[in-house]
Amino acid sequence: MNPSLSLLLLPPLIAGIVALVVRPYRRFVAWVSVVCAAVSFAASVALAVAVVQAGTPDDPVAVSTLWRVDALSALLAVCIAFVALLASALGPGLGGADEEDPARMRQFRIFTNAFASTMLVAVTIQNVALMWVAIEATTITSAMVIPLTRTKASVEASWKYLLICSVGIALAFAGTVLAYFDFVATAGEVPGALNWTVLRETARVLHPQLLQTAFAFVLIGYGTKAGLAPMHTWLPDAHSEAPSPVSAMMSGVLLAVAMYAIARWKAVVDAAVDPWFTNSLLLGFGLLSVTIGAFSLVIQRHYKRMLAYSSVEHMGLVAVGLALGPLGTFAALLHVVNHAVAKSMSFLLAGRILHRYDTTEIGGVTGLLRVMPWTGSLFAVGILALVGLPPFGLFVSEFLLIRAAIVTSRFWVAGVVLVLLLTVFVSLIAHLNRMLYGEMPSGVAIGETRSWPLVALALSVGVLIVLGVTLPQPISTLIAQSVRGVIR
Repeated sequence: MNPSLSLLLLPPLIAGIVALVVRPYRRFVAWVSVVCAAVSFAASVALAVAVVQAGTPDDPVAVSTLWRVDALSALLAVCIAFVALLASALGPGLGGADEEDPARMRQFRIFTNAFASTMLVAVTIQNVALMWVAIEATTITSAMVIPLTRTKASVEASWKYLLICSVGIALAFAGTVLAYFDFVATAGEVPGALNWTVLRETARVLHPQLLQTAFAFVLIGYGTKAGLAPMHTWLPDAHSEAPSPVSAMMSGVLLAVAMYAIARWKAVVDAAVDPWFTNSLLLGFGLLSVTIGAFSLVIQRHYKRMLAYSSVEHMGLVAVGLALGPLGTFAALLHVVNHAVAKSMSFLLAGRILHRYDTTEIGGVTGLLRVMPWTGSLFAVGILALVGLPPFGLFVSEFLLIRAAIVTSRFWVAGVVLVLLLTVFVSLIAHLNRMLYGEMPSGVAIGETRSWPLVALALSVGVLIVLGVTLPQPISTLIAQSVRGVIR
């Protein structure tokens, strides 16, 4: 195994094992998790640099019979490792009242590290069956930590998430099996028959109708995990009830991992049938997701559920982008990066707000700028980034998506998306305004606590501004290579 790939995958496993075997829980376990997450992030950056230097999507790094890190894998790995580092550094166990419950600290560290590990495996393994196993494992590991604070609502949300996503993943498995048996019946038993590279290269000899059926299963299956409507019903409950660091990982990168699997299968199917088929399905599910996400935001009364429905909307935009050719795919992948940073930051800030106000009701959070000036300001920046205002990166990716719709002569798509984005803008700004201003509730302490996490989240703001003002050449090259790996 490539050394950088080993340093990407092994640290979260090591941190999880340390949390499992150290009894009773000690504070250094949390620091081990943070250090391991930092090592994993550094390794992801090293892999991304190596991929960019390789020059083409056909020259991946860390190649073996099992593993393959190309531009798209490296891009997702950087996002996952970055958000996992934020969640680990800002999670419970490093200070504050949370240290009063060592069992809860231990549960958090074991399963969040396992969660990060399964996501990293999913985007670096080239066997589509094992990728399915890894994505199913993300369901199990994340479901175990959703009810970290044991309440009736959190346990119900965990079970709902587990059941709906397991059914969805079962459909994705059915699509995988259909494609595999078609391959075996046509090409016979060959080494690496389940590797997505082999499937893509031989897709032209497979039966188009069967591949279309397989993709429909795959899209519905992984689309359930990605939060695409109408399979999104688990998402608002799970993301709103989970601890904020876990919500950051689920909303920031777990949904993107499911979209990654869809993109891989789209490349296979498009090599055998007219891309119109996959594009039509993605466009339909994407626009439905943006519509439901947008109008759900209008009536939302809980700020964590508000962020969850925002994720439904943004994954819909990613699906729409994947259906709009190379320029749209570029916009979709850039949107994945921007969304990972903005949404993880917003959920982590929502956790600080919940800790101070002890409510998730938007109406119960007033005077935020006076109660928590820095948290309120950063939360406002996160919401402004999510609605796509300049100078933040989401403005650029959404602009490129609209441009892709116009370039491909889908003017009606551009019009619908613009109307829905305006709906999202008005809704989120109205909710944000109610939280930032107004009278402070009685009994709420004024001032910031544990201010150092705000520095880390301010760095996220810096990333969003950089991606909005100027797209660095290495990132642009990495995304462009990812596009060439998805669209042939």
